[in-house]
This record gives sequence, C-alpha cells and structure tokens, in this order.
Amino acid sequence: MKFVITSLLLASTAFGQTSTAPSPSGSLPFSVSVYDRTRADASQWFASPPQDNTYGYVESLVRIGIAQRIQHFDWQLELSQPAMLDLPSHSISPITAAGQLGLGATYYSSNTSNAYPAAASLKQGYLRYHFGQEKNNIRVGRFEFFDGQETQPKNASLLWLQTNRVAQRLVGNFGFSNGQRSFDGLDAHLGGSSWDLTAMTGRADQGVFNMNGNPELNVDLQYLALSRYELKQHLLWRVFGIGYHDGRTGLTKTDNRALAVRAADHHNIRIGTYGGDVLTILPVSKGQFDFLAWGVLQNGNWGLLHHSAGAVAAEGGFQFTKIASSPWIRGGFFRGTGDNNATDNQHNTFFQVLPTPRVYSRFPFYNQMDSEDQFVQLVDKPSKRIELRSDLHWLQLTSNKDLWYQGGGAFDNKVFGYTGRPAGGHSSFASVADLSADWQATQSVAFNFYYAHVWGKSVVAAIYPTDHSAQFGYVEMVYRWKRSQSGVTK
Repeated sequence: MKFVITSLLLASTAFGQTSTAPSPSGSLPFSVSVYDRTRADASQWFASPPQDNTYGYVESLVRIGIAQRIQHFDWQLELSQPAMLDLPSHSISPITAAGQLGLGATYYSSNTSNAYPAAASLKQGYLRYHFGQEKNNIRVGRFEFFDGQETQPKNASLLWLQTNRVAQRLVGNFGFSNGQRSFDGLDAHLGGSSWDLTAMTGRADQGVFNMNGNPELNVDLQYLALSRYELKQHLLWRVFGIGYHDGRTGLTKTDNRALAVRAADHHNIRIGTYGGDVLTILPVSKGQFDFLAWGVLQNGNWGLLHHSAGAVAAEGGFQFTKIASSPWIRGGFFRGTGDNNATDNQHNTFFQVLPTPRVYSRFPFYNQMDSEDQFVQLVDKPSKRIELRSDLHWLQLTSNKDLWYQGGGAFDNKVFGYTGRPAGGHSSFASVADLSADWQATQSVAFNFYYAHVWGKSVVAAIYPTDHSAQFGYVEMVYRWKRSQSGVTK
C-alpha cells in the first residue's frame, strides 16, 4: 500500500490547540498523520459506439504528513501518492463533440495514455506564524485553500451549509479527484470572535487528473474575504473578491467561438470576481428553517474578448430537529450566465475559476458554467455514524448558443482544464437522481457509497443519439490515523 502525507483541512485548528510544553514520555516531538483513500468506481457514460462507455477502475490515494507547533510557529510537510488502476484505454471518441467518455477516460488522457499511472508529490509544505489571538496567522509555502471556509461555525447545521453549499464554488482543492490541487503562495487570517478577514495569493499547482502534482502552472490567484457572524452565530455573511490570471497562452481556450478563432487567440485571461453570500438558521418549535443566498459578478478579459458574466444561487429548507434522525428537506436554484453570440467581442459565460465541482455536481458530468440547476435534496442521519443523502436535479443550459461545460479549471500546462460540448441550439440538458450513504464505522475508518442516474435530454441526445442515459457509482474506504505531540493516537 502506498503512503503519503495528509494535511487535514483542520490542521490550523488542531495545531493551534497543541501544547508547547515538553512532550510526555514516549510521545513524539511532532505530529504524524496518515490518510488512505481507496475507491472502486463504476461508470456508464452516454454511448458513442464503438468506444467503450461502460467500465470500472480503482483509485488509491495516500497522504502522509508531519507537523509541529513551536510557540508562535507551526510547520507541516505532506507527501501525496495517488495511483490509478485499470483505466479504460478505448473510451475516447474520435467524434470531437463526444470526446472523453467519463472520468476514467479523462484520467487516462491526462496521464499520457497510461492505464496505471502513479506519482508522488509534495502536497503541502509551509511555515505559519501566529500572532495576537490564536486565529491571527500568516502562512507561506505550498498549501490547500478553500474559498468560503474561512470560519468554523459552532452551529452544526450552519457548518454543514457552509461546507456543502457555499465553500469551494470558486476555489478548492478538487478533493474528489485523485491528484487534487495545491497552491504555492501566501495566505493570512485576521479576526475576532465574530469576524474574519482572509487574504491569499498563490500560483496553482498541477494535479487533479494528472497524478504528478509537483509542477507549478502559469496560473495566479488573489483572494480577499471578510466574514462575520450575526444573531448569536445563527447568521453568517461574507463578501469577497478574486483576481485570476491564466498566462498559458499556448493553449486553446474553451468557449463557443470557432476552433480556428480560438486557436489564434494567444492572449492572457484576466478576470475579476466580486460577490458575497449569506446563510442563516432560524429555529422554530418543530425544528429549524435555513436560507442561503450566493452571488457574483465578473469582468475582465478572456483573451481577445471582453469578459462580463455572473451567477446566483438561492436555497432554503427545513430540518426536523425533534425527530431522532433530524431529516432535512432542502431545495434551491442556481443560474450561471452563458454566451449568446459566438462572433462578437464579448465573453459572457460565467467562469468558475478553480473550484471543486463535485461538491455541487455529485455526478460531475457538468459544472456551473452556462448552467441552470433546480434541485431538491433530503439529508437524514439514522445514527450518529451514518448520513444518508439524496438529490434530484433538473438541469438546463442558460444559453443554447453556448456549450455544455465540464471540469474544474487549470490542472496541467498541456490542457486548458475545462471542456465544452456544443449545445446545438438546445437548452434542455438532463435530470439527475442520486443517493449516498456515508458510514463512520470507527474513529479511524469510514465507508462511503454513491450512485447516480442521468436522463439526458435534447442537448445530450444530439451528441449521443444511441443512448443518452448515464450512470456512475463508487464504493470507498477512508482511513485516518494521527499521532500527536501529546502522544494521543487516533
């Protein structure tokens, strides 16, 4: 079994609580952590005969980390070793619009047509200085970064909303992928009991579908956000700005212009994204209501084109807290702008920057670009260790003159990072139903199960007329172990 260093997203909190007193007898002078995720995937993509659209493959990801807190400083080194087993070698259609038939084909293509790719890389390596209050710190090096997750709400439902319905819409580590994403740069946090100011600047690293996560990309990101709690921490709001630059001018951009026009555009992409969100929990006698609003506007340059776009999301639900399993029924709407004219000098497709798309598309055959998504979801916890969830999505393309987009942004210096299939004058996209079960079997071991079925509509049927339905599922085991400075083993 391959081993790699884990960073654990909550590392800053964990290290912040570590005592600097001499280590007890038999304990380590630093913390060691191991994260091991093994996933077996089964995929049936929309059919494009004679290519193979039904296949299975295995993912292995091991992360091993070492960290230490010494007075006002903490540091961490984390190695990652992802590997793929038995990727499909005949699942890329020569028909351009059909393209790669599912995630297995994307992994195969991204690793020089290797069905068994594996590599090791430095996932995180940073030094952090704490000053004033514990949450005030500045960090430099290689690290993971998540927009919208600058705070840690004490209310469990507010935390769930932040993690699952706000965070990583625009910037994330693409944690569902095997290669994942890190940044080389600097970030800082300043805050009090009810507020947080976060700033970050960095360059994105290779990874995600490419197993080699060591090289930097010519892709820069700047981020600034102010978050604040209100109403006794039952309401959390955030305002933020993101600057994005892609200097990989030798790559052909993905948009709705003709291929020859896109291939001749060797200008940089520079986009500013400005927005905010608010989420709240309102307790009542039988349970609690939740409401969420999120929105952004964008401007800048998409190569030779002027960029102007935006996106908005509105969601709400009710959780029955008086019932033992606390069933939670939610629904909502999302709209990301699309481009209605492929021949003018404007680019109006909402650009999702560097997100973790799987958070909002659990079967990630689409993302939030040129997308309208109406959904309902049910979350239930029959026990403290088991969480069940089921979503229903009704998807449309915002513009029938744009593309059906897929992907989560730059991950390689050889490919753009987003792919697009022509809408062909259609807007009706797909309906999706899925079910997941997450079981924390022990303190260290978890088992996760997922299944989704897609009914493709006119957009999909025009590209895949033979069979425009798809299925995707996986079973995974996640193992976490940590030996801390206090000698506690988890």
